[in-house]
Amino acid sequence: MTRRAVLGGLAGLGVMATMPGRAMAAISAAKAESLIGKVVNDINSIINSGASEASMIKKFEGVFNKYAAVDFIARSALGVDARSASASQMRSFTKAFKGYISRRYGSRFREFEGGRIDVVSSSERKNFYEVLTKTTLKGKAPFDVVFIVAKRDGKFIDMVIEGISIVKSEKKEIGAMLDRRGGDLNKLIADLK
Repeated sequence: MTRRAVLGGLAGLGVMATMPGRAMAAISAAKAESLIGKVVNDINSIINSGASEASMIKKFEGVFNKYAAVDFIARSALGVDARSASASQMRSFTKAFKGYISRRYGSRFREFEGGRIDVVSSSERKNFYEVLTKTTLKGKAPFDVVFIVAKRDGKFIDMVIEGISIVKSEKKEIGAMLDRRGGDLNKLIADLK
């Protein structure tokens, strides 16, 4: 298993963990840490459950629904094109984006079996909290992953691995996919489904 494969799998977990949900408001660093603690506990449990890939993907989707905001992630991934999208297109894109992310990274979940993610600390920024975690995989050196939790609503909104924002990475990918379809958002939505 290469470092790229590991980071790709973590990217998937990060993006998926930013899907819609009703997380409690993170009004303090302790609450931000608690939220991410719940996210990583659920992820650790799923990764090490021994369930089938299809079952793991479905369970991960449940975690995303519970803890984070897909609207923000989908709009961010679509970038400037989100401004010209109709409300109906944004709803369709958001739903398709969620499925796309689940399938894109679902096959990588097995790479994390026997590993774990642990919350280490948090720090406050102007509009969000950074929650530092340590990711340990079997046979690999541990590495840090920073989860971003918005202050205003306490929802998980991004993940940074080795200085790379997962939201920004997905924005580039979705932008390239849209360019290949001549900028036609409806075609992109259909293809993401």
